[in-house]
Amino acid sequence: MDASVDRIARPWGGRTPYGRHEPWPTRVDTFLEEGVDPASVREWVQTASILHSDGDAMDVAVVDGRMVGVRGRAVDRVNRGRLGPKDLFGWQANGSADRLTRPLIRRDGRLVECDWDTAMERVVERSRDLLAERGPGSIGFYTSGQLYLEEYYTLAVLARAGIGTNHLDGNTRLCTSTAAEALKESFGCDGQPGSYDDIDHADVIALFGHNIAETQPVQWMRILDRLAGAEPPRLLCVDPRPTRVAREATVHLAPRSGTNVALLNALLHELIRTDRVDHDYITAHTVGYEELVSRVETCTPEWAARICDVPAARIEEAAELIGTADRLLSTVLQGVYQSHQATAAAVQINNLHLVRGMLGRPGAGVLQMNGQPTAQNTRECGADGDLPGFRNWQNDSHVADLARVWNVEPKTIPHYAPPTHAMQMFRYAEQGSIRMLWISGTNPAVSLPELSRVRSILGQDRLFIVVQDLFLTETAQLADVVLPAATWGEKTGTFTNADRTVHLADKAVEPPGEARPDLDIFLDYAARMDFRDKDGGPLIGWHDPESAFEAWKRCSAGRPCDYTGLSHERLRGASGIQWPCDDRNPDGTERLYTDGVSWAHPDACESYGKDLVTGASSDAVEYRSLNPDGKAMIKAAGYLPPHEPPDEDHPFQLTTGRTIYHFHTRTKTGRAPQLNAAAPDVWVEASAADAAALGLDEGDLVEVSTDRGAVRGRLRVTGIRAGLLFIPFHYGYWDTEAGHAPDGATPGRAANETTVTDWDPVSKQPLFKTAAAALRLVARADGETAPAPTTAASAPARPGSVPATAGGPAAHVTEDAG
Repeated sequence: MDASVDRIARPWGGRTPYGRHEPWPTRVDTFLEEGVDPASVREWVQTASILHSDGDAMDVAVVDGRMVGVRGRAVDRVNRGRLGPKDLFGWQANGSADRLTRPLIRRDGRLVECDWDTAMERVVERSRDLLAERGPGSIGFYTSGQLYLEEYYTLAVLARAGIGTNHLDGNTRLCTSTAAEALKESFGCDGQPGSYDDIDHADVIALFGHNIAETQPVQWMRILDRLAGAEPPRLLCVDPRPTRVAREATVHLAPRSGTNVALLNALLHELIRTDRVDHDYITAHTVGYEELVSRVETCTPEWAARICDVPAARIEEAAELIGTADRLLSTVLQGVYQSHQATAAAVQINNLHLVRGMLGRPGAGVLQMNGQPTAQNTRECGADGDLPGFRNWQNDSHVADLARVWNVEPKTIPHYAPPTHAMQMFRYAEQGSIRMLWISGTNPAVSLPELSRVRSILGQDRLFIVVQDLFLTETAQLADVVLPAATWGEKTGTFTNADRTVHLADKAVEPPGEARPDLDIFLDYAARMDFRDKDGGPLIGWHDPESAFEAWKRCSAGRPCDYTGLSHERLRGASGIQWPCDDRNPDGTERLYTDGVSWAHPDACESYGKDLVTGASSDAVEYRSLNPDGKAMIKAAGYLPPHEPPDEDHPFQLTTGRTIYHFHTRTKTGRAPQLNAAAPDVWVEASAADAAALGLDEGDLVEVSTDRGAVRGRLRVTGIRAGLLFIPFHYGYWDTEAGHAPDGATPGRAANETTVTDWDPVSKQPLFKTAAAALRLVARADGETAPAPTTAASAPARPGSVPATAGGPAAHVTEDAG
């Protein structure tokens, strides 16, 4: 039956309870703009969400060539018809009046409109000059986690084999490079072992630094439905904030920021001490267990309690939960990935599953989650610091195989060193060795750490910047050339979610003005640069999304992410399909490693691994000596204290993060009325104890400062752990009165004014969750409250003390549970 629900006030909607091992019931969510009669919608166009990594399948409603709404796809395995708030309302940003519709070039210090030929010729001329004067290392590409597979693959080919540069990375470096690295360290290769369907079967679900209720709300709906049904799972939540997950958890641990490895080593210690270990699985399928036993021998719950500031008894309860699980599912996200010792911690979560033999069975798996909708594709296609198809840059046979696919000489593909990571690319630009940076679909002037430094890098006269985007973002304002891009709903392509499900997104409407799909822009550039293969033919032989997908299939053939059994046509009309999908797995692959590990052999692995402390790469000889048979690797790591501990001047730890209503730097969600109204401006969270000690109260205007900069926002007093401050990172300056970042030392609005330029030594992911900070009062509330939602982790410590977040009639959604 149908129900109308305010999906701002109730982000997860109504419940459809189901029991363990039962299929998740369908519930189709539909939102149409005001005044649209459902009967008037004659065209529904298939797609999936582009505002998180869940891959929620949906149809776009089109009337008179215009988007007018969305509904969930009941046939799809990922969401069974459900949609989250960003899915339901975010599409409205496509019709914003401030979309870029013509190219811009910088002339006399100002950005002015021009035609496409003028803009592209300026980019091509600069590219050719730099190649002639300084070589391919002078050009870098920094891309997104929101383009399509076909676009990333084209970019990877033109950058690596056309230009010949090693400088290609994505903003996925900021969100899920640790996921990829942890999978490589444990299993020899990227690729999510588990499946969302494991939620249906697990009796224990452990969420490590993963606020799934806000980052993947549809899968949280799935967990809520399990909790409301027969044989509900027990939840373990590791998070310093009072998230919705924490409130539902059997055990909630709120450790001190930067201490994840200590906590995880104590959990491993307890599993080993109580012999809750699958010795047969360890012997048959792993190497390294003895070193782990030795490493964690002294890591008692009491030892970890002193470091993590968590009661030892609670750590023991968490270990009991994991140790007694019949089927354990673990999920991991930014609370691990963006914190101190990120990869070392993520690998220890893999170790929990390896020592318990909890892989490859329904309900037993690990999901090293992604943060962005197409992050998996940047990794697969080689647009984020790896070679396409999960090939190993240190393995000459892998490079030769890729050269064969592209019909170039192996030496054409740079593999003299690891592909350059984003933080190093910006350092090279700062030093002057990179002189051209092409930024597509991302906004580093808000999303990178230490923004004053980032602005100074992007503002250099010697650095030629190309920005390819939908809006005149804070980054586009600093560009030399701005290329207007088409987006989701305005182009066709495929993308892959966090559990390897591939979806087709068909074009529903025309892009505004002269905006072009990213694929068309890359193909135009490649044609103008006249990139050639070794026989003199065009390096890039495809011309549209479907032919690009077919080219990618040839690159993926025989690799872990094999797409050869897929096509645009096969993906059209039905559910998404999980890779690998090939002759052996014609219907896709629900979960990996059902009978041991398959891609860790020295000849096949994507990486020979790294030292979890220093990040130093191992070589083939070392890897082969340690893992000659290609088993899963149990890699131990010792705890090290964070690099920037609190001190007398900066007594707090500062963490940044997300809210359910926004995505990244709000370039889309900030233009969706319902979403923006739910969280219109930045705020600061502090504990009740810390607020009382400083004489602060709800709604006070406060300033958070670090050695890098300061942010001002209104205070929300919550149940966050004492000593920790939280700021959402979404807010930049495009919708402020000035329209740009403040000058000089003026406190800003963007959380990354305060964050530190530091990164994990293994994954090179920046650390957004370990800064030392000070907090002070700027002005009393005077009746104001923080613009923070009350529905999720930002709820006030005193219920009812502030008005509840609601969307009203404009946010009502039809839910049809059948």
